Amino acid sequence: MLPRISIISRPAVLAASLAAVLAAASTPATADGSREVALRLDAAATFHMYNADEGAKATNSDFVVPVFVLPSDAGPARNVKVVVDASGLKGVARAEKGGYGNCTGQGPVFTCVYGDLQNGDGETNAPFTLYGVDGVEPGDSGTVTYTVTADNASPVTGTTRMTVGGPTLQSPVAQKPVKGVEPGKSVPLTPRFANHSRFATGRGVALQLTVHSGRLSAPHPRNCFLNAESTSAWCEFATRAAPGTAYRTGVPIGWTADPGTLSGTVDYSWSSDLSRPDGITVHGKGAPLTLTRTADHGLTSGTGNVSFETTVQDDYEAVPATVRGRVGDTVTVRLGLRDHGPGRPEVGGDPDAWGGFEVVPPEGTTVTSIPYTVDGDLIQWACQRPQTPGGAFVCDIGKNEYGATAIDFHIRIDRQVPGAQGTIRTYNPFDRTPGNDTAVIPLQASPAPFYRHSMVRAMGAGAVAVLAVLMILHRRRRRAR
Repeated sequence: MLPRISIISRPAVLAASLAAVLAAASTPATADGSREVALRLDAAATFHMYNADEGAKATNSDFVVPVFVLPSDAGPARNVKVVVDASGLKGVARAEKGGYGNCTGQGPVFTCVYGDLQNGDGETNAPFTLYGVDGVEPGDSGTVTYTVTADNASPVTGTTRMTVGGPTLQSPVAQKPVKGVEPGKSVPLTPRFANHSRFATGRGVALQLTVHSGRLSAPHPRNCFLNAESTSAWCEFATRAAPGTAYRTGVPIGWTADPGTLSGTVDYSWSSDLSRPDGITVHGKGAPLTLTRTADHGLTSGTGNVSFETTVQDDYEAVPATVRGRVGDTVTVRLGLRDHGPGRPEVGGDPDAWGGFEVVPPEGTTVTSIPYTVDGDLIQWACQRPQTPGGAFVCDIGKNEYGATAIDFHIRIDRQVPGAQGTIRTYNPFDRTPGNDTAVIPLQASPAPFYRHSMVRAMGAGAVAVLAVLMILHRRRRRAR
C-alpha cells in the first residue's frame, strides 16, 4: 500500500489550507444494513492561490483535500479515493502533479489514493501544485471540484473557489536588533509596508503580528483580533494602498518579553488578503489602529523580523579538576560547567545560544579520549578535537545528542612538568558575569613506578633473553648425554 499522511500528523499543512471558511460538503449517507460508512469533506470553500503581481513566478502546493470517516460501528472506509478536477482554473492558474506520493494525473484531473481509513479517523492529501500565470488581475478566480468515493460509502462531492489575490505588500528588509529589553516592560514597534505593484489594494490591508517569547501589550486596538495568549494578532485597515505608496501604523504597537526570556523575535507581515486566520478570535477593545503615509525606504521584504535580547542573563561557571597520577597513568578527569541561570535558552531554538566550554589540557599530558554513550552506542570523542597541538577541545551543551554540562576526559600523564596548568573556559552569548568563566586545571604528576623506567625495562628484556639462551643450552646438554 502506498504511504499515507495522517491529518493529525500534518498540522502545518492543514492550518494553511483551512484558514478560509470551510466548504459545505454534500450531506453524507447514513450507515444502513449494508454496513456503509459515512464520509465527510472539510476542504476550504475559498482558497488564495497567489498574488496577481507574482504572475508566472508564483507557486503554491498548500491546497489539500481532507477526508474524514464519521464515527460509527460500521468499521473502516475501504479503498478511499478522491478525484479532483482542476479544469475550472484555465486562464488563472496551472495545476500540475503534486501530492505526497499518492496522487496521479498530469492535469486537469488528478486521482489521490487514500486507502483504507479507520472509523472516526481522517487523512489529507495535496492533489496538485499550483503555478501562476501572467496577465491576471486581483479577484480573478476559478473553481475546483472533487469527489470522494469508497467501496462501502456513498460518494461525497465538494467545490473550492480558487482566487487570485493582490497586490504583494513589502516590509522592511532588515531591522536592527533590540537589546536591553526588560521583561514585562512594553517596547514600541512601528510596522511599515509599501505597495510596489501596479495594483491597488481594493478592499484594504491586513497586518499580522506574532511575538515569540513574549506577548502584545494591552490595550489592544478594536480593529485587531488576537489569540487567547496575546502572542499573535491580526488587524484590518480600510486603507486602499495605491501603487507606489508606503504606510506605517499611526502609533507604535507595544509588546513585552516574557519573564526569564533571554531572546526572541517579533514577526509581522502585511497582506491585501483580508481573510482572518483561524485561532485569532479575541476582539480588541482599545482605540483603533490607523495608518499614515511614510517614506518608502528599505521596504523590499515579505516579512518584517525584529530580534531582541533582554537584560536577563545565563551565568556559566567553569568547573575544573586536577589531573593527578603517576607518569604513564591514564586518569579520568571530570570537567564542565555549572549553570546558574536565571535565564535558559529556548529548547529547540538557536543551538549557538546554549554555548558550552573549551578545555586546554596541561603541558605534559595527552587527552586520549572523551567517551560518551548515546542510546547504548559509545562515542569516542564527545568534544571537537583541536586542529593544532596545544589547542582547545570544544564541548557543546544542549546542541546535540551528546551535549552535557560535565564530561569525563581520559588524560594520559606523559611527563612531570612542574607548575603545569591547563584551562577550562565557559561561554554563551548571554553570560554577563565573566569573572567565573575561566578556571585552571592543575597537573600533579608523581614519578613513574620503578618498573616503568626504560633502563629497568631494558634490563628486564635482557634478562629474559639470557634466560632463554640458558634454557636452550640446558636442553642441548640433556640430548648429548
